Amino acid sequence: MDYFLYKQGELYAEDVPIRDIARAVGTPFYVYSSATFRRHYQLFQEALEGMDHLICYAMKANGNLAILKLMADLGAGIDVVSGGEYAKARAAGVPGERIVFSGVGKTEAEMRQALAGGIRQFNVESEPELLVLSRVADSMGALAPISIRVNPDVDAKTHAKIATGKSENKFGIPISKASEAYAMAARLPGIKVVGIDVHIGSQLTDLGPYEMAFSKVAELTHRLRAEGHEISRLDLGGGLGIPYENSNTAPPLPLEYGEVVRKTVGDLGCEIEIEPGRLIAGNAGLMVGSVIYLKQGEGRDFLIIDAAMNDLIRPAMYEAHHDIVPVKQPEPGVDLSAVDVVGPVCESGDTFARGRNLPPLQATDLIAFRSAGAYGAVMASEYNARPLIPEVLVQGDQFAVIRARPSFEDMIKRDTIPEWL
Repeated sequence: MDYFLYKQGELYAEDVPIRDIARAVGTPFYVYSSATFRRHYQLFQEALEGMDHLICYAMKANGNLAILKLMADLGAGIDVVSGGEYAKARAAGVPGERIVFSGVGKTEAEMRQALAGGIRQFNVESEPELLVLSRVADSMGALAPISIRVNPDVDAKTHAKIATGKSENKFGIPISKASEAYAMAARLPGIKVVGIDVHIGSQLTDLGPYEMAFSKVAELTHRLRAEGHEISRLDLGGGLGIPYENSNTAPPLPLEYGEVVRKTVGDLGCEIEIEPGRLIAGNAGLMVGSVIYLKQGEGRDFLIIDAAMNDLIRPAMYEAHHDIVPVKQPEPGVDLSAVDVVGPVCESGDTFARGRNLPPLQATDLIAFRSAGAYGAVMASEYNARPLIPEVLVQGDQFAVIRARPSFEDMIKRDTIPEWL
């Protein structure tokens, strides 16, 4: 569910007309609903009720400081994957003890940054990383709490670019080698084992792979405890999918996901950590653009808009679907026509949709891309010297710009011409 609904023939974000935001900030822009973020977080809280748990929002989905502050105020932890994300989480007021540091390529500088600033745990991805973290922590006189990420070799049945739990993926230590890795960790100075980490992919629409992976983690927990390791936390990752298009088959609900957690690992006496990002942020955001031209081609028509692949890269990168709706509600029974929705970037890949059935639209009409709150603004770039588009946060009947559109002058000032040119 989200809070983007038609009222009086116009699309609203909560109680704010999208058209009012467009007049204030220009198009294209992103707009997020505070109420949707809160509701989706609460769904996970209800799903894990009765279990000792921490919901660590995966900020790679949407890392705006205002969103992080909103999540922190709800009591969420934050899952970070870089020093920059760590710094943003701390700047948003997230305490170090609620930050989990994931990622396959943590540098020594990032380790020092997190150890100095406070960290809940590092999710260690390899033996070489474990050795480096031990050396860094020991040199600082610190104790680094760790979970080791195990790769359970489970097919998440998702897009190849976002599957992370198969043996050929770059993530984690093979679960068959976990005993050796934990034995190494127990011997190393500066390291404190606290748990096990697993993450099998993103946009999962089937609970079967979760049940397989979590069952393997349960077996590993018993084995590691028998080998003398204290396993008090299980980090089960994120990845639960969202409905990107109207369909009879909806992804599983958080409540159903929670039942799988209870069934597989609920009796182990461990604190459960999960790292949802897309399900919390995805349907909490729209990207809004304006029509520039309707161009008639050979056998197809093109709706050319002012947003482009640099603003929302998911369709070009993942062949992803986003529902596209007009901001002005169509009249009932209006005829729809198939159009290719494209942007102005000089690449054929700058195509949002092919043959999409839409009502008649003309220049300056506003359209909205649904489910754009996750992996939209965070993956944007200034390709073709197109400024990053604004982000706007709505709460009830008020809205605020939470990232402004840079001017051309701002962009130019970031470059430097050497004196010898």
